[in-house]
Parts: sequence; structure tokens; C-alpha cells
Amino acid sequence: MTLQEAQETVDRWIKSYGVRYFNELTNMAILTEEVGEVARIIARRYGEQSFKESDKKVDLADELADVLWVLICLANQTGVDLTEALQRNIDKKTSRDKLRHQANPKLK
Repeated sequence: MTLQEAQETVDRWIKSYGVRYFNELTNMAILTEEVGEVARIIARRYGEQSFKESDKKVDLADELADVLWVLICLANQTGVDLTEALQRNIDKKTSRDKLRHQANPKLK
């Protein structure tokens, strides 16, 4: 699925099942909550925290998809074409950082 297809699919789902998009501020709060859930999994799986019993059945892929879902909602409702935005962002990073990371001794 391309980013454009994902944006279209989420939009169709919202219009078919979700009644309407939550407002932008609500979606921003939801995005923050979902990113926090990803952080919780990462901290326990790859960091030094241990899993609580209630955390053991969480699925990182599902939580990342929740983040992507809300991010797509925000893009849709604010008129952002994620395909174009991502390409512009890659171009910016390439122009700005094409030598920076290769010259970083911390990465070697």
C-alpha cells in the first residue's frame, strides 16, 4: 500500500465507520498517547525497564500502526499529501546531511 492509498483508505474508513474525523487537537492528543504506548514497549523490550504482567501481550507492530493511523488522520484533515511531504523531507535531509553522518566518528 502506498502512502496515497493509505490516506485514501483511512479517509474511506472514517467516512464509513467513524462518522467524522476527531478535531485536530483531539487527534494530536491521541497521537501523543499512541507514541507513548510505543515508547513504553521500546523501553521495556530494548531498554532497562522490565515488563509488567499487563505489558507482556502488547504488540509493537500494532502500536506503530496506531501511530501511523492517527498521523494519516491528521494529514488528511489538514490537507497534507504525505507522499509529497515525505519526498520533500528526504530531499531536504539528503541535501543537508549527505556527508554529515558518514563523517560522524560516533557512527563508526
